[in-house]
Amino acid sequence: MEGGPEAASKQEFTEFWKRATSSPYIMRLALSAGIGGLLFGYDTGVISGALLYIREDFVEVDKKLWLQEVIVSMAVAGAIIGAALGGWMNDMLGLMAIAPAPWVLVVGRILVGFGVGIASMTSPLYISEASPAAIRGALVCINGLLITFGQFLSYLINLAFTKTPGTWRWMLGVAGLPAVVQFVLMLTLPESPRWLYNQGKENESRKILEKIYRADEIEGEIKAMREAVEQEKQEEGLIGQTLGEKMKAAFSNVAVRRGLYAGVTAQVAQQFVGINTVMYYSPTIVQFAGIASKSTALALSLVTSGLNAVGSILSMLCIDKYGRRKLMLLSLIAIIICLLTLTGVFYQAATTAPPIDNVDTLSFGANATCQAYLDAPNVSSWNCMKCLKAECAFCASTGGNHLPGACLAETKEVRAVCGEQKRVWFSDGCPSKIGVLAVIVLGLYILAYSPGMGSVPWVLNSEIYPLRFRGIGGGIAAVSNWCANLIVSLTFLSLIHALGAAGTFLLFAGFSTIGLVAIYLLVPETKGLQFEEVEKLLQKGFNPCGCTNPKTDEEKASTSN
Repeated sequence: MEGGPEAASKQEFTEFWKRATSSPYIMRLALSAGIGGLLFGYDTGVISGALLYIREDFVEVDKKLWLQEVIVSMAVAGAIIGAALGGWMNDMLGLMAIAPAPWVLVVGRILVGFGVGIASMTSPLYISEASPAAIRGALVCINGLLITFGQFLSYLINLAFTKTPGTWRWMLGVAGLPAVVQFVLMLTLPESPRWLYNQGKENESRKILEKIYRADEIEGEIKAMREAVEQEKQEEGLIGQTLGEKMKAAFSNVAVRRGLYAGVTAQVAQQFVGINTVMYYSPTIVQFAGIASKSTALALSLVTSGLNAVGSILSMLCIDKYGRRKLMLLSLIAIIICLLTLTGVFYQAATTAPPIDNVDTLSFGANATCQAYLDAPNVSSWNCMKCLKAECAFCASTGGNHLPGACLAETKEVRAVCGEQKRVWFSDGCPSKIGVLAVIVLGLYILAYSPGMGSVPWVLNSEIYPLRFRGIGGGIAAVSNWCANLIVSLTFLSLIHALGAAGTFLLFAGFSTIGLVAIYLLVPETKGLQFEEVEKLLQKGFNPCGCTNPKTDEEKASTSN
């Protein structure tokens, strides 16, 4: 390209800045709709810190890993339903804070997830349909930026309420405020111009386009919409209007099928790199690295969440320059490197865990000593990690956390005795000299994820489906994302218990490698293309090696004639 990459970058940034400043209306639409992303981020992130304190209030939650996983992941289960109904509706049209028992928390998380699921696929689609093609990627990334800001805000609020009576109840209850704000703002938003045109409201559609596009671009955009709508109506006359008929027509359309191959692949890969184990369990992972203090774990998690927001800003600056496909591939390569490094760090931490001092342990008495330790025929090989795997806790030596300590029963009473002796209690991870390194690599992992796999799958799915199937396609892809999210979040603590932290991160590195190959083979580049051009690209077929695309049946027929 003339002028080189640097000139192209400046030109694209200037284009985005000029459009955004000359038409504040575009930014208002993007920010108003994007508050759904803020709610999405807050509600998925807040549980990570709240869980630490929920475990203190409810003994059954503290003792049962599966119950912790259910509380975390039920929002995801609700989001699956919300995303599915949201896709269908797009084509057609504070309970937890007072929870007296864990089951109320589970119900509340499901209801929150329902709303989050609708927002997760509706906000990007709305922003996409109301954005000029030249800056569409950056504007949809605003939704991603607000997701990461919501997560950062959740960690900040978690940290603010650590010393407040009610801790986790305040953490969860604050989510009602941005929901009210978005409700008020959404009352002022118009429908997207493409949807209005599709409903025969051409004058209303034109008025909105005049606020979004330059004067010399409006007729071209209307022409493209007219052609797309005419084609859609022709197809609807053949396929009918019911949901079942539209689903059947969607899967029989080659462009939709190829769009789903790409969109679903990107969404599933986004989850199986393990990102939401970090978002949902970040303070817990920090404790796995050997940092026992809850407030310190929350503070360090706040840093990783802040890096996630920084990565989203990088995505806004890069996505319309480098494209969707390249950002995802580079992101995945960096993610794999970070996950393999985390595997090595946690493996080293496990093998160098402090040993158990038998005399020190027995000095607490038989009732306070770990039962598995008492029953073991040979305890000479026991260390902190083996003690924790036996569902007990490690009471560090008064001489230092890294010296031999006691393996004790994990109860509040025994923990109090350990604390009275000015000793540190470890129940989630063992003291480690390289624990800080794990937190640093965790931060690098977030920076690798956020600009590429964090934002791009949602951008891709907002633009890759034909207009008449965008709600269905986006809904299917969002459901795939949330189903993958559910699997990962519902099994993470169990995987840690079965495989250890090192084995779990190695497993995610393997999944990430599979995702890298799948995205290389199935995801085309859609940067700067109008929706109609994307559809034509999918009809022709995508070749990852950059070779000439195969001809469609129609082209072959016209050539033979």
